[in-house]
Amino acid sequence: MANFGGHAIPGSFFLMFGLWWSVKFPLRHYSKKSQRTGRHNVTLFTKLDYIEGAFKIFASFVGIMVEQFVVDGPHARLYSRENQSWVKLMNWQHSTMYLFYGISGIADILSLSSTSVPVGLDRLGMSLALFVEGFLFYFHVHSRPPLDSHIHSLLLVAVFGGAASTMLEVFMRDNIVLELLRASLALLQGSWFYQIGFVLYPPNGEEWDLKLHDNIMFVTMCFCWHIAVAILIVTMNSYLAWL
Repeated sequence: MANFGGHAIPGSFFLMFGLWWSVKFPLRHYSKKSQRTGRHNVTLFTKLDYIEGAFKIFASFVGIMVEQFVVDGPHARLYSRENQSWVKLMNWQHSTMYLFYGISGIADILSLSSTSVPVGLDRLGMSLALFVEGFLFYFHVHSRPPLDSHIHSLLLVAVFGGAASTMLEVFMRDNIVLELLRASLALLQGSWFYQIGFVLYPPNGEEWDLKLHDNIMFVTMCFCWHIAVAILIVTMNSYLAWL
């Protein structure tokens, strides 16, 4: 959706997963290293992974439904023969993004429920979803005003960074550094979605000058602040898990 809510929904999605991963990964890491590690802990984390996969599927379904059937949405119509034009392609792109995160959730559950599924399929599914998101957004902002294009291009740093780090997890499974990097980039992506919403669709009605170079400089600096906050949150949660 081309409004604040259309950016807040995926932003909330990534913030929730980033916060959850920043707690789950350190807890699982320290649990494995502890002498008190037992079958109970392994079963607990497996159940949590099932819940995570199911929630990913549910959230993706909700995202698709919202994009398609919001009041001004395409309502599952891709092409209008009457107008000889495509119908709300931006909503369709967002729906496609959610579709691949739903596929990632299915890969999570298959990886947990069957030993015949290749190891790393869950990470591969997540990496593919992130890549598709970045691929769609790369062609999402052509012919847009400079600030609009720039603020979306900064989002690609988090998206493609997450795709690359998660792909490495396929081959370096349970690497705590890569897992915390994924959590940090998810938090960064979530907070930046909100930032895009506030800049392009400000709730207070005060519009930004989308052609002013100073605004481009500011949002670039602001992106660095978002990186710092994401790293700080992951560090704090890791420390609390260690305690």
